[in-house]
Amino acid sequence: MNKPLHEVIFASEKRKNLLLLLQAGPKEMPAILESLDTTRTALLPQVKVLEKHYLVSHHKDTYQLTVLGKLIVDEITFFLDTLNVFDVDVDYMGNRDLNFIPPALLQRIKELYPYKIIEPLLCDINQPNWELIGTTASSKRMCAVTNIFHPNFMDLFNLWAENEVKIEMVLTKEFFEKLRIQHFTELQQLLSNKNNHFYLYDKSFHSLYFAVNDYCILLVMLRNDGNSDGKSLISYSTTALEWGKDLFDYYLKDSVPITDI
Repeated sequence: MNKPLHEVIFASEKRKNLLLLLQAGPKEMPAILESLDTTRTALLPQVKVLEKHYLVSHHKDTYQLTVLGKLIVDEITFFLDTLNVFDVDVDYMGNRDLNFIPPALLQRIKELYPYKIIEPLLCDINQPNWELIGTTASSKRMCAVTNIFHPNFMDLFNLWAENEVKIEMVLTKEFFEKLRIQHFTELQQLLSNKNNHFYLYDKSFHSLYFAVNDYCILLVMLRNDGNSDGKSLISYSTTALEWGKDLFDYYLKDSVPITDI
């Protein structure tokens, strides 16, 4: 009687690694042994198990995934890539409120990998992220959805204006009203710059802000208890940049341009 397939695959590192290796295409045994750093004697019993369960087939000394094997390994790869995202810092990710990410993009969260968590010193907890600021100054475009501006936000916008960076920013309704009351003149100045494009989002946004430019994406997320600890996630991967642009577009489609105050 055959074993359940999850046992066949995950009960042996050799079997799992062989399946992942063959995902790239058929391979001859010498190349397999070199890649897995093992011997023919040690590997062949595991190969036979995979063949018995219709996951691998071979002709002469060349091995490949079956149609069933390829289907399953594609799903395994997706699963392992998603685990990689949370394994970087499971305490950080497990304590974040991810409800601001739509289901379709949550399914693609593996695209954020690789990334790093930035934990500022207590004295710097209210300071802007200088990696984002510096790379935005060198970018052609930066887009963001935000509930906050840092106290020196006009200095930042002036820096980006000097470099003619196109800024596209979605503001929550509560934050926009706060800006109108407390920073009316500054807001007028920002709206007068042809490179600045602001939009109003009149729905709930369960995060502080996220921003993506030509080089990186920065996520500053709330904890599950609704508070902020100042920690942020930053990634420079090309897949993360595309993910971030898609996240921005998700909010932009339900927003309206702010042309006057």
